[in-house]
Order: sequence, then C-alpha cells, then structure tokens
Amino acid sequence: MENPKKENRQRVADIVLENQNLFKELISITFDIENKVSIKAAWVLEWICTHHHLEWILPHLDAFTSKIASLKFDSAIRPCAKICEHLATAYYAKNENEIKKKLTHLQIEAIIETGFDWLITPQKIAVRAYTMNTLYFFGLEKKWIHPELKYLIETKIIHESKGCKARGKFILSLIAKRT
Repeated sequence: MENPKKENRQRVADIVLENQNLFKELISITFDIENKVSIKAAWVLEWICTHHHLEWILPHLDAFTSKIASLKFDSAIRPCAKICEHLATAYYAKNENEIKKKLTHLQIEAIIETGFDWLITPQKIAVRAYTMNTLYFFGLEKKWIHPELKYLIETKIIHESKGCKARGKFILSLIAKRT
C-alpha cells in the first residue's frame, strides 16, 4: 500500500475482514513504532474500526489504550486519535452497545491522559480536532476535564490554525451549554 487512498485502505482492510484473526496482528504492527509500516497498519486499523467493525477492537482495548501514548509517527497518531473519538462517541451514544459494556475506566483514563498529551504537544489539526471531541465526551462524566480542556483551547489551541480555532470554538460552545 503506497498511499492512504480510500481504495488502498479498503483493499488491505478486505484481507483482514476476510480473516478476523489478522486483526490482532494489525494492532501489533500498528504499535511497532520503530517500523514505518506501522503507519500503514494504523491507516488500515482506523479504516476497519470506523467503516466496518469498531467492536473488533474490544478484545484488544488494553493493548490499544496502553500503547497509544507511545506512538511517534504523526501519520499513525491521526488514525488512532480518530479511533479514540469513535470509542468516546460510542460510549456516550444513546443506544446500548458493546463499547459501553466493555470500555473500562482504566482504558478511558489512558485515552484521556494521551489526549491531553496530544493537545499540549505539536500535533496536526486532525489529531487536535478528534482529541477535543474525545475529551469533550469523557468530560461529560469527569467534571475536571471540561475546565482543563477549556483552558487549553482558550490559551493555546484557538491561536493555532483556522481549523483548530473553528473546532476549539465549537467545543467551547458545547462546554458553555453544559455549564
């Protein structure tokens, strides 16, 4: 897979979708952070989780949440940040689902901690946008998150790119509605 075009990600995802046993290996490769192939594995992992089977990550949540902080390639962080956003969205969905049943408080804490790390370190716009959404959702239960998120947006993120500013303002408006 030479680039992350949709058809390339889907082509490789199809191989994993045909043999779910390969999913564990895909996660393993994603977190082989010294190997640039990990970037491509992260693209496919995100594609499967966001377009096909988010629930496939459930048996691997401990590995995923304990290792996301170790990612170092920008192109691997972005897809994992998107997976975190999808996990948070599913966790706070109105309908009952497996994510609500299986995502533990320790795993949520790991996502939150990594999310704040991503917001205070130099990251691409997409990572910041996905992470602000993720932290907003988890802040619905954990009351300390919204004030910290608000502070970071107002003092740092809102002064960055137009995309960060727009998402930051949107998240600030959501926080304001809750207070």
